[in-house]
Amino acid sequence: MPGSLEPLDLSVQIPYHFRCPISLELMRDPVTVSTGQTYDRSSIESWVATGNTTCPVTRSPLTDFTLIPNHTLRRLIQDWCVANRAFGIERIPTPKQPAEPSLVRSLLNQAASESNPYESRLSALRRLRGLARDSDKNRSVISSHNAREIFVNLLFENVANSNSTDLNHEALALLVMFPLTESECVCIASDSERMIYLANLLFNSSIEVRVNSAALIEIVVAGTKSSDLRAQISNVDEIFEGVIEMLKNPISYPRALKIGIKALFALCLAKQTRHRAVAAGAADVLIDRLADFDKCDAERALATIELLCRVPAGCEAFAGHALTVPLLVKTILKISDRATEYAAGTLLALCTASEQSQREAVSAGILTQLLLLVQSDCTDRAKRKAQMLLKLLRDSWPEESSGNSDDFVCSEVVPF
Repeated sequence: MPGSLEPLDLSVQIPYHFRCPISLELMRDPVTVSTGQTYDRSSIESWVATGNTTCPVTRSPLTDFTLIPNHTLRRLIQDWCVANRAFGIERIPTPKQPAEPSLVRSLLNQAASESNPYESRLSALRRLRGLARDSDKNRSVISSHNAREIFVNLLFENVANSNSTDLNHEALALLVMFPLTESECVCIASDSERMIYLANLLFNSSIEVRVNSAALIEIVVAGTKSSDLRAQISNVDEIFEGVIEMLKNPISYPRALKIGIKALFALCLAKQTRHRAVAAGAADVLIDRLADFDKCDAERALATIELLCRVPAGCEAFAGHALTVPLLVKTILKISDRATEYAAGTLLALCTASEQSQREAVSAGILTQLLLLVQSDCTDRAKRKAQMLLKLLRDSWPEESSGNSDDFVCSEVVPF
């Protein structure tokens, strides 16, 4: 950022009146307060947010907290940046102004009123969505006007007849931009018609609608503490099929992968319905897609695999995929400590259930991986699982390595 660079580094002095009096950095979005002083918006907002009610420069009380954009000063700063490009200064972009509370109230009322024309309500929602996309500040302003309740009501407006319209889809897209309280999650989760409606949206022709539906399902499940309610959600017809089908989308739509694995993991937390995830084809899609996930999502995918391997059907399904064991062995110590722990746990479950998996693991080089794991700085749980696997696989080790491994187990592995 230009404002964070020292003048000596740039061989140019930043004019004093272009610097924010609070941060002493080049202002990017200058705004004027009620005392007539100008500050960078982020700095004065932070000042007020910490409980200060006076002007930082004059120490006079702020009669109101309205921030008026100083367009003239911002243009002067932009011109100065352009004139000093040779010194490495980049032109600051013209900031988008935060949404006015009065405008937000008007748009919410316009969208919520059933007496308004359909197109008028849809237009209001689309404007709100644009504002919400622009900044955290806008989302905060929108949320402060009881917006979540309005969006929930609009989303489920047609729940009785199972039809969905663009109005419902816009409300859904807006709703997933905001965190929901536990009571709001429970309100949705406890209504079977609403959950069936969301499950149906997982098969909508629009990929965006499908992903947003999965996102809301994940938010609701994660925000619900009741294990019975979670199981009730996971038991909705075709909810697993819809989420798993989404994970099959091309990686050209990465949000589908990210939201899909979050939703699948959340649904699999209900142990009573994990067999349904297996029956819906979770094993194949998780193994086939494992290499496509980023670090965080790969951890979540491996955690989901371990959860599903806690049921017999899950063990059988993953053991039946030719790439499961080799991929899990390769994952150890490759992605993260957490990923290693999940991979080791899954391999322990598979090898405990199947001698064929034991042979595959040994062929894939698990012995070396486990020996490295127990000597690493990985988690204690991962090491315990590795120790259990070493003992379980003792009879499957190649003869040329069994002597060294026996010595290692005797000297390094702590009994448990």
